[in-house]
Amino acid sequence: MNSQDFWNDIERTQKVNREIKSLRNKVDRYKKLVSEAEDIEVLIELALEENDDSVTDEVKRSISILDKEVNAYKIETLLNGPYDRNNAIVSLHAGAGGTEAMDWVSMLFRMYTRWCEDKGYEIRVLDMLPGEEAGIKSVTFHVIGINAYGYLKCEKGVHRLVRISPFDASGRRHTSFASVDVMPELEDDTEIEIRPEDLRIDTFRSGGAGGQHVNKTESAVRITHIPTGIVVQCQNERSQIQNRETAMKVLKARLLELKERENEQKLREMKGEMKKIEWGSQIRSYVFHPYNLVKDHRTGMENGNIQAVMDGELDLFINAYLQANAS
Repeated sequence: MNSQDFWNDIERTQKVNREIKSLRNKVDRYKKLVSEAEDIEVLIELALEENDDSVTDEVKRSISILDKEVNAYKIETLLNGPYDRNNAIVSLHAGAGGTEAMDWVSMLFRMYTRWCEDKGYEIRVLDMLPGEEAGIKSVTFHVIGINAYGYLKCEKGVHRLVRISPFDASGRRHTSFASVDVMPELEDDTEIEIRPEDLRIDTFRSGGAGGQHVNKTESAVRITHIPTGIVVQCQNERSQIQNRETAMKVLKARLLELKERENEQKLREMKGEMKKIEWGSQIRSYVFHPYNLVKDHRTGMENGNIQAVMDGELDLFINAYLQANAS
């Protein structure tokens, strides 16, 4: 056995161990839920036998907590795609709307940051291009945590904002668009072939705020995949080597996305469906004026508490989408 085969065996063993650990955790969670349900049942039976209604509030509280845990467990069982357990790479891009759209991207970035914090996920910004006047033209960030891709893939598409623009002195209502792109971070053994001769790698100085080292050396990296024209860049890591490694991860994820999109298109053509796969597939509207409402156009799910949604309460929409797909 040569050294490469040895390390391949090590990686395969680690992958199997991760899968075993994941399955064991699911079984343990199920047993915990069953145990909690049995405890509540025993408490109710004792209260009935002794005609004691002093535990009513405790029982109601316990049932409410258990109900939330069971629903969360049910949703998690729907994450059975090949990459659902992976970390996610998310990109936000301003669409039609100028400065208003760039401000909308910054609002969405804050929304997803809040959601990730609530889930205990770590966020690392890989690349950010600020707007000229306000907001963000585009941002790519890494979400690290179990099932991050499984949940965030539900957010992929175009998000529409309707509000009175703070940038319009006349106080007129504006409509803006931003696209959300979500890709899984791939394991090293995922079969996506990238030939060195197909890459053009450029280095440049990182922009924006940073330490002395950041802006004085060409640590930022831009990689162009010549056959597809896909361009990725990373400038927020501390060294050129780290930026290059991260950019390659993003490129690998985008090539996988392109491959899966082509497969979907072929399947549609085989079925005789000539629907276009295009950027303008609006999935959700956020209306601040003349009323407050967030509506998901795929599932029909609505929430009138728009501020709560902008503060990261997205589970209502994500869960509805996962359940609709499962059924």
